[in-house]
Amino acid sequence: MKFTKKSHACVRLEKDGRTLVIDPGVFSEEDAAVGADAVLVTHEHPDHFSEGHLRAGLEANPEAEIWTLKSVADQLSAAFPGRVHTVGHGDTFTAAGFDVQVHGELHAVIHPDIPRITNVGYLLDGGRVFHPGDALTLPDHPVETLMLPVMAPWNKISEVIDYVREVKPQRAYDIHDMLLADLARPVYDSQIGALGGSEHLRLAPGESADL
Repeated sequence: MKFTKKSHACVRLEKDGRTLVIDPGVFSEEDAAVGADAVLVTHEHPDHFSEGHLRAGLEANPEAEIWTLKSVADQLSAAFPGRVHTVGHGDTFTAAGFDVQVHGELHAVIHPDIPRITNVGYLLDGGRVFHPGDALTLPDHPVETLMLPVMAPWNKISEVIDYVREVKPQRAYDIHDMLLADLARPVYDSQIGALGGSEHLRLAPGESADL
């Protein structure tokens, strides 16, 4: 499986000649979903869900499909009938040749005065990869590669470190990092790497790794 980091929370996974993209949002490259056979969206916040990015991907590939939660599906179903699928916690399906399990229900707390929206995470191929979206969801399955939301308005570094400790992945790659200044990255790298208990890795947008 080839993993390519796109900007912010968006990732691109390729296997057996097919491509799966997760969370192409407004911070991601405009063509982040172009070339995808399937797209997964974790929730409706614009840094994870850009209708324009999704339209570009679905128009470029008339066979491409989307799996997402109801709040996003409701915005797309009319434009792409039959190609948008609504999912929730506990669902399983196959997308672009990847076996997908859905985990989680709610976005992490940003502030008690802000209502929590729905958020789902996606576990791929029995635990090869887990992308939690905007929540520190614990899947009920061992995880090889964790896509780690490293910097967000709803987390702090102690929570990120404890999340890695709880999930216990073989490796954790930073995502959700657009808000993290370059000067601060070495601090996060050293602390998460030293205290998380798993291999901690970071790719620049456009860089790839084999998983």
